[in-house]
Amino acid sequence: MTMRVWPGRPYPLGASWDGAGVNFALFSEHATGVELCLFRNPDDAGEALRITLTERTDQVWHCYLPDARPGQYYGYRVHGPYAPAEGHRFNAAKLLIDPYAKAITGAIKWSNDLFAYTVGSGNEDLEPDPDNSAGGVPKSVVIDNAFTWDDDRPLHIPYNRTVIYECHVKGMTQRHPDVPPELRGTYLGLCSDAMIEYFQSIGVTALELLPVHQFVVDRHLAERGLTNYWGYNSIGFFAPDVRYATRGLGNQVHEFKTMVKSLHAAGLEVILDVVYNHTGEGNHLGPTLSLRGIDNSTYYRLEPANKRFYTDFSGTGNSLNMQHPRTIQLVMDSLRYWVEEMHVDGFRFDLAPVLARESYDVDKLSAFFDIMQQDPTLSRVKLIAEPWDVGPGGYQVGNFPVRWTEWNGKYRDSVRKFWRGEPGQVAEMASRLAGSADIFKSSDRGVYASINFITAHDGFTLRDLVSYEQKHNDANGENNQDGHNDNLSRNWGVEGETNDPAVVAMRQRIMRSFLATLAFSQGVPMLAHGDELARSQRGNNNAYAQDNEITWVDWELDASQSALLEFTRKLIAIRQAHPVLRRRHFFKGAVIDGSARKDATWVRPDGAELTEKDWRDDSAHAFGMLIDGAATDEVDERGYAVQGDTLLLILNGGEQDVTFSLPVLPDEKIWVILVDTAKDDMPVVRETKVQVQAHSLMLLRFGAGRRLVTSQDARREPLTAVDRHTP
Repeated sequence: MTMRVWPGRPYPLGASWDGAGVNFALFSEHATGVELCLFRNPDDAGEALRITLTERTDQVWHCYLPDARPGQYYGYRVHGPYAPAEGHRFNAAKLLIDPYAKAITGAIKWSNDLFAYTVGSGNEDLEPDPDNSAGGVPKSVVIDNAFTWDDDRPLHIPYNRTVIYECHVKGMTQRHPDVPPELRGTYLGLCSDAMIEYFQSIGVTALELLPVHQFVVDRHLAERGLTNYWGYNSIGFFAPDVRYATRGLGNQVHEFKTMVKSLHAAGLEVILDVVYNHTGEGNHLGPTLSLRGIDNSTYYRLEPANKRFYTDFSGTGNSLNMQHPRTIQLVMDSLRYWVEEMHVDGFRFDLAPVLARESYDVDKLSAFFDIMQQDPTLSRVKLIAEPWDVGPGGYQVGNFPVRWTEWNGKYRDSVRKFWRGEPGQVAEMASRLAGSADIFKSSDRGVYASINFITAHDGFTLRDLVSYEQKHNDANGENNQDGHNDNLSRNWGVEGETNDPAVVAMRQRIMRSFLATLAFSQGVPMLAHGDELARSQRGNNNAYAQDNEITWVDWELDASQSALLEFTRKLIAIRQAHPVLRRRHFFKGAVIDGSARKDATWVRPDGAELTEKDWRDDSAHAFGMLIDGAATDEVDERGYAVQGDTLLLILNGGEQDVTFSLPVLPDEKIWVILVDTAKDDMPVVRETKVQVQAHSLMLLRFGAGRRLVTSQDARREPLTAVDRHTP
């Protein structure tokens, strides 16, 4: 193989095809030399051509190859000092993945050759290992970004209309009978007709995809026949993982774009769960795959007293160095690429506080947040933080700046405690139902800041939450030592699956109560995939390593699962049909100017308003939330007052049925039961009281002569142009 070599340009970083040739650019501040290696085949252990880069501009090594084309496999060898105690781990025997690679050929092939030191020596400070790693390192791929997007554009669905569905690309479709076999488990499978119809039938508006960046399967998992199913171990921040492509190498980018385009056409946004807090290179004993060999001390946080070791805020062995401008650039360039070139609509940031640690503490005024706030591209997409990491002071719920939303872990815990019957939960539960103003209002954000969820990929599924009190993670091969021990779950009499009709009926009721709570809480609801189907992971609350029937959605539904799915569709349809359930601003809880009525009133079972003494009553388990549809100062997109039905939400988290006196309102209308999680019939209430069964929720509408909302209404009407641009 021969190539003409021209000087090229230091920008943009990565491999850029311009229609005539390819420009290669790699940043390394401390390298003494860089070699670009070209390969004929992705599995080759030896390069067909090695080009020494002689051009270095502003610490960027670069060249231009007029004879290179899309589809070219490549990697780098970077020369420099091997001095771990000083923070440097250069070893030119190790082939390195381009941090800006837009496509990567596949998974790594584990061997001792992947490590920059001699494995088994007991000390990685010794001389660097001389063995070539190219046979086990996936190759970077030059791509052509051309794609026919037609009129695809961001949907900009406002938060108060957003319903998020967290899902796994493979797990959603791997067992679906109506997805063509060749598409199952792939990007194209996720946007197949069967899946789009399913998402639309539920009424969700956004898919939040578990990580799709190319990721590493840890050696200890691979050698035990397991995998990193969730994908929280990125090695390529620009590359969609090839494992989810139908035709393998070179098609993952095109197929990802096709998925986004198809989902957008169906009215569904795409949010990516992204992992910028660490990489798959692990701790000081981990492999050398990319950043470690390119410029270790630039890209990673190192312990100041001993730079041999990594500062670990993520619990995975390393943390990216967000104090260095080039590391921040890598993250920002990646985010912009996914918005501008791949057309995604937002991001959920795994362990987001890691990105905000300036010196050691979490700082919401950090450079990362400042840059995000002013960026004209990223400031307009949905930004969701997982607001905790494993470092000191890592639990940061409520402390993120404006424009950011957060996974509300306090909501999750409060709802779980209430429905399993813990005492003294009424006040806390009321705050969560109302949008958690006590957490988010002080940061000058609105109701949108709270991403409400009860379950997620990490932890029990909804069905397991009501079926297991202990984790059952034996399949992970870690002696059941992994995963959370405090799950705030309750099995309702039997651990695991049972045929006991009383236990089964109670579990069904509790699942319905959980789902109804999620649908009717102020804030943005997030549903974990399969919860609407009562999906089980057999009690495994840490199924990160299970790429099998434990984690894949089983689409063979029994009658109770089908009923729960239909119930979920109805809940979301009711939420979308009633503006008072999806407000844009917090309740004031006081008389609105020009009205003699409160927008929200908390009531006791006897119909009276809750007093300070009532809020402190630890024995109370039942209360109501009266939302007055006429008492509001909210306006719609055109400035008109938003008025809707008056609703009464009643929750009984106790062991006993409760008789609840309905509030007497001035209008001569009737109460209609929209939802009762203990019963299927929805009668008009002609009495002044209702019986609310133990562990159940009831939603009533005050009015007359209007039809009930059914699950068929989950097929929402398209948003208008004005709707799309309303926050």
